[in-house]
Amino acid sequence: MQSLTLFDFSKKINFKNEVLAGFTVAMTMIPESLSFAILAGLSPLTGLYAAFTMGLVTAVLGGRPGMVSGGAGATIVVLIALIKSHGVEYLFATVVLAGIFQLLVGVFKLGKFVRLIPQPVMYGFLNGLAVIIFIAQVEQFKIVDANGMVSWLQGSSLYIMSGLTALTIAIVYFFPKITKVVPASLVAILVVFGLVLGFGINTKTVADIAEISGNLPIFHIPELPFSLETLQIIFPYALIMAGVGLIESLLTLSMVDEITNSKGSANKESVAQGLANITNGFFGGMGGCAMVAQTLVNLNAGSRARLSGIIASITILIIILVGAPFIEKIPMAALVGVMMMVAISTFQWVSIRIVNKMPKSDIFVGITVALITIVLHNLALAVLVGVVISALVFAWDNAKRIRARKHIDENGIKHYEIFGPLFFGSVTAFTDKFDPENDPEQVVIDFKESRIVDMSAIDALDKLSKKYAQKNKKLHLKHLSEDCRKMLKNAEAVIEVNIQDDPTYKVMPEK
Repeated sequence: MQSLTLFDFSKKINFKNEVLAGFTVAMTMIPESLSFAILAGLSPLTGLYAAFTMGLVTAVLGGRPGMVSGGAGATIVVLIALIKSHGVEYLFATVVLAGIFQLLVGVFKLGKFVRLIPQPVMYGFLNGLAVIIFIAQVEQFKIVDANGMVSWLQGSSLYIMSGLTALTIAIVYFFPKITKVVPASLVAILVVFGLVLGFGINTKTVADIAEISGNLPIFHIPELPFSLETLQIIFPYALIMAGVGLIESLLTLSMVDEITNSKGSANKESVAQGLANITNGFFGGMGGCAMVAQTLVNLNAGSRARLSGIIASITILIIILVGAPFIEKIPMAALVGVMMMVAISTFQWVSIRIVNKMPKSDIFVGITVALITIVLHNLALAVLVGVVISALVFAWDNAKRIRARKHIDENGIKHYEIFGPLFFGSVTAFTDKFDPENDPEQVVIDFKESRIVDMSAIDALDKLSKKYAQKNKKLHLKHLSEDCRKMLKNAEAVIEVNIQDDPTYKVMPEK
């Protein structure tokens, strides 16, 4: 029952903020869902159904209040090739399979691995996403003529669109300085809408993108052959979509945790994302994930509970059923201005301010992740590359830290005191520190300030012991922690070393 709790009753909920935030989120989610659905060659309703279904399921079952999910561009972009080659039914099947993958990640509690994403990767991800959001809004300054030709707005149309967008940005920026009782984004949309309607200004509206009226989503099993061949087609796309969706969702969750100074559940969010995408596939939605921009709009509007997400989803459904004629008249300039301000607030300006204090490797990682995000729109690949580079840099830095202090005691035994971890990156430097040819008959390697980390370290010790054995010399290992001893015990088949017991010292004594 805890997972079905809509509100935390120990905290006071500001219902006004939640309702107004929900309306604002719905207003900003509609054009994005429509734009990406059209970009992918889908019916506009496919995008709106995704916004409704993703938003409702994740708002009720998600890992934390305040997050907003919908028909995000990040996930649909990776499926465009599949839609063009195999059609919309394969899309729905792929969304269901991706949802199953995400569900399994949550069930097996693998969501915690998002902690492995370093801060520079987070900066790069958010900065890249901010640029994508901003560029997508600039695209709204284009128009498609009767022949399908795309061209930039010109003359008075351009000036009107630019002026209304600038007015929206100004209201969103300055209105909170006057009062925060009403969300600035909603005020901006209503003011610009009122100006256009009141003065009869001719400008681009939501209706120019697509008609958004329709019926309730209907349960529908994807019509495609249930065969191994079908699975081979959709499996890689589903895997990539699941990865992109979870990475963006869990990074968004981390971002909300920081903003609200609270803790969400990554595994619970993974389950919710999976269930939402499975529902999407069976009810004609294009799938999706958490939406950074809309989440920021939601938080900036004062939402801290699940109610705003539910309100936003129900608002989108009502608009689909009865409110389309009204919403289609909203000027695109108002929505563009709101989203541009979201892009500006999404960009991590602090990463520029502290750039001269960051290690060069972190700067490289952040820029690389941002560029991959912007150029390829592949958030999963961008984050994966960032994590791999960060891991390699970490391994290289630790490989350079291994040192050995040497001395010969009164009994003629040579001691090597090792400092730093012994792992795949440091084995070469470790091996170079020994001199089997000239060392005495008894050699002790002291691991008091070191540890054996992996199989490469065990293999290096094995080869070193054989070198000493060929010279009829004895190699002893001293001060091994309990986990290192266990690792060596498990590797007895491939290693020959003499572990020297030390009755006075153990890092992890046996229980």
